[in-house]
Amino acid sequence: MVNVLFDLDGTLTDPREGIVQCLKYALLGLGYNCPTDLELERFIGPPLRETFEILLQSIDPKRINAAVELYRQRFSSKGTLENTVYPGIHAALTTLQNHGALLFVATSKPRVFAERIVEYLGLQKYFCAVYGSELDGTRSDKGHLIAHVLEAESLSPDWTVMVGDRAYDILGAKAQGVFPVGVLWGYGSSDELIAAGATTLCAQPEALDNILLAHIGLSSKLPRSSKSR
Repeated sequence: MVNVLFDLDGTLTDPREGIVQCLKYALLGLGYNCPTDLELERFIGPPLRETFEILLQSIDPKRINAAVELYRQRFSSKGTLENTVYPGIHAALTTLQNHGALLFVATSKPRVFAERIVEYLGLQKYFCAVYGSELDGTRSDKGHLIAHVLEAESLSPDWTVMVGDRAYDILGAKAQGVFPVGVLWGYGSSDELIAAGATTLCAQPEALDNILLAHIGLSSKLPRSSKSR
């Protein structure tokens, strides 16, 4: 059986409105000037604490914690709903499921929020489970998260693929021996993904099925290591 791990933000869903507005809410709440919305977009994907270290230009844990708390105040009430599924994702997930793939969400976003988003957007029917970080930051590193999913679900890395839009997804997958596929409809550029080690890129959700079928052998249920890339 082939397993496919999906990042959430920038891969399955477009969270731009919610994340940008929550970042602005936190920065303004702490008395900081806000970068433009376009500049804030580049922080869609990285772990939240790492993001605030950059935006606040500080590693002071009290200041970082205060920013995270403000962000989550707005995110828990509004931000989780300011999110949309990318066109073509439902069809792609349906096809993969019909080919016998086991699908999982693996996101650096806290699991409690990820589960709410997946359910709200009607995606839960496709996934065996939703995995994310904990509110204290545990498993916000994508490599640690992928390792946790592999162990918790007893998945073989040789039969597993990670699909994501940022370098963190690619680096995390490679660290655990999982084959990475970078997607280009999210918030990471092709240069970013290639620099992180992605050898397979997907330009649109409609092409995802064929790429995964070709690279991981879904149609024949063979492990990807026996297929040419």
